[in-house]
Amino acid sequence: MSFQSLNIIEPILEAVKQEGYTIPTPIQEQSIPIILQGTDLLGCAQTGTGKTAAFAIPILQLLSADKTYVKKRKIRSLVVTPTRELAIQIGESFKAYGRHVGLNCTVIFGGVNQNKQTSSLQGGVDIVVATPGRLLDLMNQGFISLREVEIFVLDEADRMLDMGFIHDVKKLIQVLPKKRQSLFFSATMPPEIVKLANTILFKPSKVSVSPESLTVDIIKQYVYFTDKGSKNALLVDILKDKNIKTALVFTRTKHGADKVARIISKQNIKAEAIHGNKSQNARQKALTNFKEQITRVLVATDIAARGIDIEELEYVINYEIPNIAETYVHRIGRTGRAGAKGTAISFCDASEKGFLKDIEKLISKKIPVIENHSFPLMDHDPVKAPKQQHVKRNTSHSRPNTAGNNKAKKWYGKSKTSR
Repeated sequence: MSFQSLNIIEPILEAVKQEGYTIPTPIQEQSIPIILQGTDLLGCAQTGTGKTAAFAIPILQLLSADKTYVKKRKIRSLVVTPTRELAIQIGESFKAYGRHVGLNCTVIFGGVNQNKQTSSLQGGVDIVVATPGRLLDLMNQGFISLREVEIFVLDEADRMLDMGFIHDVKKLIQVLPKKRQSLFFSATMPPEIVKLANTILFKPSKVSVSPESLTVDIIKQYVYFTDKGSKNALLVDILKDKNIKTALVFTRTKHGADKVARIISKQNIKAEAIHGNKSQNARQKALTNFKEQITRVLVATDIAARGIDIEELEYVINYEIPNIAETYVHRIGRTGRAGAKGTAISFCDASEKGFLKDIEKLISKKIPVIENHSFPLMDHDPVKAPKQQHVKRNTSHSRPNTAGNNKAKKWYGKSKTSR
């Protein structure tokens, strides 16, 4: 199926083409026709599925159909998302896909001076993408009215719950017009999220992109067995490979992210850490530097990285195996976007073997092991990892890649084996 077959108007088709997209993803193929019909939508979809375009494209088309609002510039569509980074990315998507339709979009978030945002609002906007806290603040100050909102989008609803924003969302819903189209997206559907969806949506159509539809099966996946104390050395050894132009490295903790970034930087590899303890300005600067390849390596925690959308990211490295198998799928889904090639490398020490086993059960495949490297596992006394319950998925096998198996450098001592 092509975008043309989804009955998208020519100005938006041209913009989509300029962005380099020709074939819609499953979530786009399912959602766009439903939204264009004016029906409420309940979407279960994870990051990396093309979810933003799935709602941005039809919203732009619906709003552009009524030109009587151009002079008024009232807020006709509101998108609420949990973080500044996500809000900025969604705003960029609206501007990219809507470059030929003459609609204005403004992004609202906290952590920065509000003057630029209020000035933009006073100039008139059609679409507002916002985080809950700053949105409520500007509403209380009288800068924002939601009386004419026609289409409301709640994105990353489960993350809203995790971050404690659900009460803010409920406040927003109270002031929205009862006559509206509502679109609700969440990666997971715990009971509280289902309950919230039921209060927002009216006879919604339901779409779901299951793990089988994600890109895990086209991502090359490899595991390096190594000791916990050798992971820094192994990471630097791999990153010495000049073919790795950018890499997103995942750690479990904020402290771990900072520590790993410092170690990498000391080896003349430009690296920055991104996590919840960083200010929003610092996080955005690190993300911008990474996108522009000023920084070669971005070290991130799962919460901070969720929603990061970087084109042509070829490498994701799991410094630590995640203790929840689904998190592995979310992590490596940062690469291999839109059918592009991607590689996921995981470091596994003895205590993490149980987690690896759970991951392989989830993805229904054995991850190829890179055995010929300088820092093999020496401590084979594992600590049993807790079992996880997962849904099976079908994926294809990949062949090992020996990229990064360069000879170890002296700064971290003599390697434990030679090849």
